[in-house]
Amino acid sequence: MRLFQQSGVFHYDALGVEGSGIKQINLNKISEYFDNYQVDFSQEDHPENLLKNTDILTDQYQATVAGLLIFALNPQKFIPNACISFAHFAGDELTEELIDKQTITGTLDLQVDSALAMIKNNIQRPSVIKGGRLEPLKFNYPDKVFRELVVNACVHRNYAISGSRIRIFMFTNRIEFISPGRLPNTVTIEKLSYGVSYSINPVIVKFMENLRYIDKLGRGLPMVYKIAKDNQKKIKFEEVGEEFKVILEL
Repeated sequence: MRLFQQSGVFHYDALGVEGSGIKQINLNKISEYFDNYQVDFSQEDHPENLLKNTDILTDQYQATVAGLLIFALNPQKFIPNACISFAHFAGDELTEELIDKQTITGTLDLQVDSALAMIKNNIQRPSVIKGGRLEPLKFNYPDKVFRELVVNACVHRNYAISGSRIRIFMFTNRIEFISPGRLPNTVTIEKLSYGVSYSINPVIVKFMENLRYIDKLGRGLPMVYKIAKDNQKKIKFEEVGEEFKVILEL
């Protein structure tokens, strides 16, 4: 199944999830989503058909993987490891004392927002007062860098790997973003910094683009790469087994 997914023959995020249906979908969020397209969901005579045509439900009226991850009341009831483990260590190794540890659940957009808040709350931003204002003592990444890396992990992870979850590990000298699943066959590590885009989960990408979390133009990782390099910070993309990792020097 993963081989077919890698080659683009089928997409796991469009599959129906056994035991799920419209009852698991947050219809308030659905209404807000369609309001952006001048569609009044509450006035639909056959709302299930609209949800089928937009890949939220399958033809058998099961919720799709993407539908659950974006619109479910409780996505983790059906996809338990579709979440983020965040850990902040006191040193530079996994064996160091834990400062903070959280499991971030909910829909993907909520996970992105929560993970970004966790990073901002834990990252050190030393500063001094000069001329009546605070000035940073060292370079601080803009929020868009962390947001892009979290979004990238959530949108492009392989949800067919059910026994693993996204991990964000913060150390004193770096942050690691680890996502289950290798890069698609057409994408190499070398191509990433040049803006080669890929979509292992096109339905999820569609929803997250419509929710304005991505623009699908392939600009995200090149932006992160450029900001790191312009400020003499190392950034590394690597595949380790069945996982993709981004290591960002702080």
